[in-house]
Amino acid sequence: MMQRRNFLQTVGAGFGMYGLAGVLEAANPLAVKAPHFPAKAKRIIYLFLNGGPSQVDTFDPKPMLTKYHGKPMPTANLKTERKTGNLMRSPFEFRHCGKSGIEVSEIFPKLGNVIDEFCVIRSMHTDRPNHEPSLLMLNSGDKLPGRPSMGSWMTYGLGSENQNLPGYVVLCPGLPVLGHQNWAANFLPAVHQGTYVPLGEKDPKKLISHIRNSSLTPEKQRLELDLLEKLNRHQMSKEGVDPQLEATIQAAEIAFRMQTEAPEAFDITKEPETVRARYGDGDFARGCLIARRLIERGVRMVQVYHGNFQPWDTHDDIELHRPLADQSDGAIAALIQDLRASGLLDETIVMVGGEFGRTPAVEVGGLVKVQNGRDHNNHGFSYLVAGGGFKGGTVYGATDDFGFAAVEKKVHIHDLHATVLNQMGLDHTKLTYRHSGRDYRLTDVAGNVVREIVS
Repeated sequence: MMQRRNFLQTVGAGFGMYGLAGVLEAANPLAVKAPHFPAKAKRIIYLFLNGGPSQVDTFDPKPMLTKYHGKPMPTANLKTERKTGNLMRSPFEFRHCGKSGIEVSEIFPKLGNVIDEFCVIRSMHTDRPNHEPSLLMLNSGDKLPGRPSMGSWMTYGLGSENQNLPGYVVLCPGLPVLGHQNWAANFLPAVHQGTYVPLGEKDPKKLISHIRNSSLTPEKQRLELDLLEKLNRHQMSKEGVDPQLEATIQAAEIAFRMQTEAPEAFDITKEPETVRARYGDGDFARGCLIARRLIERGVRMVQVYHGNFQPWDTHDDIELHRPLADQSDGAIAALIQDLRASGLLDETIVMVGGEFGRTPAVEVGGLVKVQNGRDHNNHGFSYLVAGGGFKGGTVYGATDDFGFAAVEKKVHIHDLHATVLNQMGLDHTKLTYRHSGRDYRLTDVAGNVVREIVS
């Protein structure tokens, strides 16, 4: 005779998930969970400018670079990854923007118009000057692979508000450096890993081409899934808990439910042409618009990569920042404007930044073809954060006179993670998962909430 608990586990996926979320938590790890304390934010959009944008050419103007252009740095030079030469001024002009008067580079004119919504953190720093460990640090809080990504921690801690879509979605036309490691769940249950959607396709039917079953009706699919889950649960009742099998069950259920909502959610042709024109027509622009549509439907976190590999990695020529900014400027501004107009910005955190910054000195190593670029710089860079209780129209922290290293109110990646978790209602020291005899967390054994930049 089947026990009541086993019966619910077997047929639970056929019930409405909301009313039975507490009862079916074991069968539905993405059910909504209560935060540790009242949250200011419910969702996150992470706009990742992969490759490392230069802080002194975007959001951290340094007049001293103009004064000392072409000269050696007058203070002790910090170690860089590659050989660098004399200081190099920014080729871009900065202007005071918004009521706050925050200075923003001319290459971001539209973002400058919404800068009052952002807290500009100018004192970020991280541990390594190369892409792979810095990407891992930003995404998973550790320099080495094997830790869960931030989005995975978010759905593990809070679940997702829409059971017909993945709780964590990653958008990129191809793959950034390290690929799927950037959004992996690793030792968290596999259902919490990011769902990767390539942005290279404009046609929504091709964008998520395998979501519909052309052979079976939804009713027959439901019968097939119920039978498959019953067999899988029977297997686990005999062999014991199997996290991978549990993840397979959940993936099949999510894929089935996505058929009803995902095609419409990813179809930006549903938006008026005037709206699409504000965002733009590039991959990143479409990603920003899709991200907005997904969080409107309750997806917990959406991460949009600017492009394949590391487009902002401008070793040769910093002038390449101009076309890169042109690809992202209008889309970021349109996203902020739409979220503000709908009221969603109050409960949605929007993060903008890369894995590190760049040196104020020109790179002169043997690998560059044009000596007008900048090397990687982990000692000081900028991040923009809006919404979700972050204080807009403010600047926090500072780098030195040349923009090389954070010197005032320094913010480490662990601090940024702790602060974002705090706004989501999560205590970063209590959001833990036991693995290999140790309680792990996104912020490892560090991190402090930066109280001055949030309400």
